[in-house]
Amino acid sequence: MTFKEFNYASLEDLMQEARALGLELDFSDNLDLFGRKVKINGLTIPNSLAFHPMEGCDGKSDGSPDALTIRRYERFARGGAGLIWFEAVAVVPEGRANPRQLWIRRENVNAFKELFDLIMKTAHEEYGNDFTPVCIMQLTHSGRFSKPHGKPEPIIACHNPYLDKHQGIDENLPVISDDELERLEDIFVDAAVMAKEAGFHGVDVKCCHRYLNSELLSAFTRTGKYGETFEGRTRFLTNVIGKIKAKLGNDFIVTTRLNVYDGIPYPYGWGVDKDDYMKLDLTEPIKLVKKLYDMGVRIINITMGTPYYNPHVNRPYDKGGYIPPENPLIGVARLISGTGEIQKAVPDMAVVGTGYSWLRQFSPYIAAGALEKGKATLIGYGRQSFAYPDFARDILKNGALKKEKCCIACGKCVEIMRAGGTPGCVIRDVKVYGPIYREYCMNK
Repeated sequence: MTFKEFNYASLEDLMQEARALGLELDFSDNLDLFGRKVKINGLTIPNSLAFHPMEGCDGKSDGSPDALTIRRYERFARGGAGLIWFEAVAVVPEGRANPRQLWIRRENVNAFKELFDLIMKTAHEEYGNDFTPVCIMQLTHSGRFSKPHGKPEPIIACHNPYLDKHQGIDENLPVISDDELERLEDIFVDAAVMAKEAGFHGVDVKCCHRYLNSELLSAFTRTGKYGETFEGRTRFLTNVIGKIKAKLGNDFIVTTRLNVYDGIPYPYGWGVDKDDYMKLDLTEPIKLVKKLYDMGVRIINITMGTPYYNPHVNRPYDKGGYIPPENPLIGVARLISGTGEIQKAVPDMAVVGTGYSWLRQFSPYIAAGALEKGKATLIGYGRQSFAYPDFARDILKNGALKKEKCCIACGKCVEIMRAGGTPGCVIRDVKVYGPIYREYCMNK
């Protein structure tokens, strides 16, 4: 097997291969769908395009935004997407995924406020005062992937033979206690209060990619009130969301970026068929999303897999650390169809779809097809935002993406991050990130 190269001459070529693989991919040329406004908790998202939370690993050591962080969000603000889903911000220092991960605390709330104000000012300068992008801050604890000092310092919710082996985690490492989780619930609430003080319109209690909160969803083997049962495994997430809503009211958005499928065998994976982990079983994820809706959550961001173990599941790619066991189109279709099942099960929830970056210049037509078929309410881009921060403007104003500006799914941004550098697009933003790539990935 070799890496699958993206060599489609036309959208029809891509769709023909999808049909040959037996995939259900919809497409539409009605790109006006992206101009639809979405109302959430009294706020209006000015269009149906979003930036996914993409970490730049470029904050200051004290957790404040640094120069490259500010540059990135100023570019996003000029980009024209109606929803800026701000990257992962740690709530405790030991839960940082790297020494430069953003971390909100009382001492730097003003730094985050200055960044938020810059985003608003830039968007208004670019598109007028009537255009106000909605900004949601993602709050996180990195759990087993914590590296606050540049080396692994895992904090696990439960042992997982697949991830433990992959990470070299000792079987005797103690799991985080119930008391510590209870303490963390209130720390998440405090972080949400600070995010609101900084001006953000809402927070995401991050529950994806097998970070701490996401790992709890699959804690079938954990005993105690945060494990075993559906109620126990979802308790941390629902408690935190409930506490934030009680503290900050219904006008403040409280949501989550949620894994609905881990791609790890049961009983160590969430959203997987018990007999065949390659198949989705969305019974519990749908049950959870319905519960969140009943709690007042009105927008949710759906994703799958973990970039540390099976990155082909959460970001289909051309080049990476290993040759994926499937055609990337299969991964794209899984993300789109899985999101669609969530959207159709909870139709009044605004669902942010993912999985489009690998499709390059053809992605708007597949994304429009998803909107047209009711498989999402908004469309988010992740890696594409590093490469092409003005993707939304080109879709909305020009009716197309430019091939020469698109992400090519080469994986170099992730390669930099794994090497301890500050990730960005080496191909499309070469003046800034080319030297960083050479320093961290070529000269060592």
